[in-house]
Amino acid sequence: MNRCKQNKVTFSDFSPPPAFIALCQNGIEARGAVCEGRTAHLPCERGFIKLISASYGRSDRTTCSSGRPSNQLSNTQCHQYRSRRIMSDRCDGMSSCTVPVTNSVFSDPCRGTYKYLDVSFTCLPASRSVTCENSRNVISCARGSLSIHHANYGRRDRLTCPHRLATTSHCYHSQTSNLRSRCNGRNSCQLHASNAIFSDPCRGVNKYLEVTYSCNNHITSSGEITAAEQDT
Repeated sequence: MNRCKQNKVTFSDFSPPPAFIALCQNGIEARGAVCEGRTAHLPCERGFIKLISASYGRSDRTTCSSGRPSNQLSNTQCHQYRSRRIMSDRCDGMSSCTVPVTNSVFSDPCRGTYKYLDVSFTCLPASRSVTCENSRNVISCARGSLSIHHANYGRRDRLTCPHRLATTSHCYHSQTSNLRSRCNGRNSCQLHASNAIFSDPCRGVNKYLEVTYSCNNHITSSGEITAAEQDT
């Protein structure tokens, strides 16, 4: 996939929340820094979020520095190693995503340091399939073969697949690798949203399987998409 250009947007801690990490069109990479205590909002006008990088911590003394004492800015080797996984769980495959930039979400990698989230993403032109728990579905391509971008079995909002047990929006259980091995390169793929297949990541919560995918003519061994073709 070609990226047109990179839009870098940096927000100070005095700007009103939430911090919008630019408006990302298809094929354009957006990057921004959101200060600790604020909320990052990643929007895709078209397509679905594909996270590129994320780091919660501090790598310089200037970003998110306004009004902060020097002792909160001196540690520039601060990085939460799970930052990308946390952001991927919450945002990949979504049309928009809101994440509080707080220690309660990322944990604190360096106490006493004022941190920020440095994040970049792009918007993939793709199709999205949702299969409610204990239901079956089929994803297919009229032309070309399937390429899975992201899959999660759990629950990331309370409105999809409405149910009295839709009690959380923070049930993450990535199935991207699983679905890629089962579906990539095929013309169609059967889906069954079941604990027996994916295990139960959050007992007592009604879940669903969400998959973003596209149809393309060729898939490399690394899963990279070439000659992508949206199946409408």
